[in-house]
Amino acid sequence: MAESHSPAAVPPSAAQAPAAPGKAPPNRRVLVVVALIALAALGAGGRMWYRSSHFVETENAYVTGRVHPVSSRVAGVVTRVLVDDNQVVRAGDVLAELDPADHRVRVEQIEAQIASVEQQIAQAGAQVAQVKAQAAAAGAQVRQAEAQLVRARQDAERYGQLYSDTMKAVSKAEVDAASAARAAATADVAARRDSAAAAQAQVAAADAGREVLQAQVKVLQAQLKDARQQLAYNQIVAPVPGRVGRRGVEVGARVQPGQLLLAVVEEEVWVTANFKETQLAGLAPGQQVKLEVDALPGKHLVGRVHSFAPASGNQFALLPADNATGNFTKIVQRVPVKIVLDPRDVKQYAGRLVPGMSVVAEVELGQEAAGKPAATRTAALVQGTAR
Repeated sequence: MAESHSPAAVPPSAAQAPAAPGKAPPNRRVLVVVALIALAALGAGGRMWYRSSHFVETENAYVTGRVHPVSSRVAGVVTRVLVDDNQVVRAGDVLAELDPADHRVRVEQIEAQIASVEQQIAQAGAQVAQVKAQAAAAGAQVRQAEAQLVRARQDAERYGQLYSDTMKAVSKAEVDAASAARAAATADVAARRDSAAAAQAQVAAADAGREVLQAQVKVLQAQLKDARQQLAYNQIVAPVPGRVGRRGVEVGARVQPGQLLLAVVEEEVWVTANFKETQLAGLAPGQQVKLEVDALPGKHLVGRVHSFAPASGNQFALLPADNATGNFTKIVQRVPVKIVLDPRDVKQYAGRLVPGMSVVAEVELGQEAAGKPAATRTAALVQGTAR
């Protein structure tokens, strides 16, 4: 009988076809995937090590600027508001006006008082001239009385010589009359001198009264100057050029001295980056900083390290942490660093960079700062401290 060639008679080993030459076994594929993951991890780790060794970065950074609060210096009712939100103003521009009626009346009252006192000064001047004339007349009378006294003394001496025990050229009555005239002249001189002294005292009193009035005028003039300043304060002006923000004043509102009405924000801005204290070793003034502002995605700004704060942010806090306790935990502190922006960037993004915006700051270590490598500056600083 002929042999059968059915497929069932084929041995199992022969039924298995050889593997395709270009197909890797499953274990090799796993190895390749693991190797790729390991390479990616090594690359990521190497990049992290490189960046941590050559760069310092912080997201705790913000755009900073000068915000000037504008308040009223006097009490009053707002009659006009001349600016709107976000409006650009110049220094000295009038922002709002208060009702000046009360202060204007005060100025007029003081001006009237000054005019009245000046009239009194004019009258006092005339009085001084009058009493000076009276004092001059009294002095002339004193001199006249003194001349009469000299004559009376001479007459009394002559009559006394003519009437003696050896010679009776005149009568006793004539001698007595000459003596009486001398005594009367002496008394008249004394009276005239007293009158002259009284006249001089009146002159001094009149001068003093006029000086008092002049001093009163000076006081009123100072009050008038203050009243005019109070009147000028009814116009609220911009202290610096910038843009108006936080406007909270409306027509008809009654404001008090010191009450915040609005704010003026200057166009000049910079970045305040709060670096960790462990990141400050490689930083130095003058180093270039790469900045990314969240409000400007895809835009890279350039700045330079300007200066370091004189204390950490914790020291400037309202309630600084008290570390002299038993449960002390060391916390890395942050130090504010001022970063000035490139003037070209400030000009290009004028009005879009405003205080308070979030920034990411990155500084490459080892770069030159102020004409000297950062490493050299740090070494010189350490040597100077050691000395």
